[in-house]
Amino acid sequence: MDKVCSFIADKPGARLDKYVAERCPELSRTQTQKLVADGYIMVNDHMAKAGLKLNIGDRIDITVPPSPPSPLSPEAIPLNIIYEDDDLLVIDKPAGLTIHPAPGHYTHTLVNAILSHLSDTDNSLRPGIVHRLDKDASGVMVVAKNSAAQANLINQFKARSVVKAYLVLVKGHLTPEDGTIEAPIGRDPRNRKRMAVVAEGKGREARTQYHVIKYIGDYTLLEVRPETGRTHQIRVHLSAIGYPVVGDSVYGVRSAEVPRLFLHASHLGFRLPSTDKYVEFESKLPQDLEQALKNIG
Repeated sequence: MDKVCSFIADKPGARLDKYVAERCPELSRTQTQKLVADGYIMVNDHMAKAGLKLNIGDRIDITVPPSPPSPLSPEAIPLNIIYEDDDLLVIDKPAGLTIHPAPGHYTHTLVNAILSHLSDTDNSLRPGIVHRLDKDASGVMVVAKNSAAQANLINQFKARSVVKAYLVLVKGHLTPEDGTIEAPIGRDPRNRKRMAVVAEGKGREARTQYHVIKYIGDYTLLEVRPETGRTHQIRVHLSAIGYPVVGDSVYGVRSAEVPRLFLHASHLGFRLPSTDKYVEFESKLPQDLEQALKNIG
């Protein structure tokens, strides 16, 4: 059956889509806008537009239709699970594994692997991807097991309270040894499949901190902490300042000694949705990247 909820507006002048997303954290603003467009959100028994300005006392009725059957199927892909509870999984993702299915590519992804794992416990559970790692990157990431946990984690990422750190190898000797890259990121106007640093007002705010761990030959090993979560942010920012990520075929440089993208999510800290306890998880540099450091040393 459809899920129905109702409430009375208490914020004068609030946009309908933004207000509903605030009152119902399990719904994103994009989902809310689609529900409005499809006629599933009514204001005072009338269809409304997403940008409608609410008055105090307006009654909002929300009908959420059931999700269509998923075309995804479980696959017995091995997972390195660092931590698990009723709400989430913390996984050490290997390089080469795509996170989420896409049209024409519904198999051999992290989601297929998680579906297989969850089917051992509760077939009704579906994984919620709350952040991503590039296919060729490796390291620690968290996946929600229910909608409440997903909404909680998404809000933590939006509030920038999640602590993320990456080990990254770049070409050249990056100086100074500690710094912050602050430059907006948007679609590359010359190639819409790429991201790029763009002019103010043309992209979204992006901020990346880095610390030099050591210099190795003509390379620099960094710990990088992105404060924002833009697509390809680390790779784009480092390339923009002239120190491209090694093994990056899109924004960086290739190297015979480095077998793949040298970008590893080494640290993740957040609060558990059920208890609000702050927890931290670590992932050691994989063997292939350890060997790459020996190769260039």
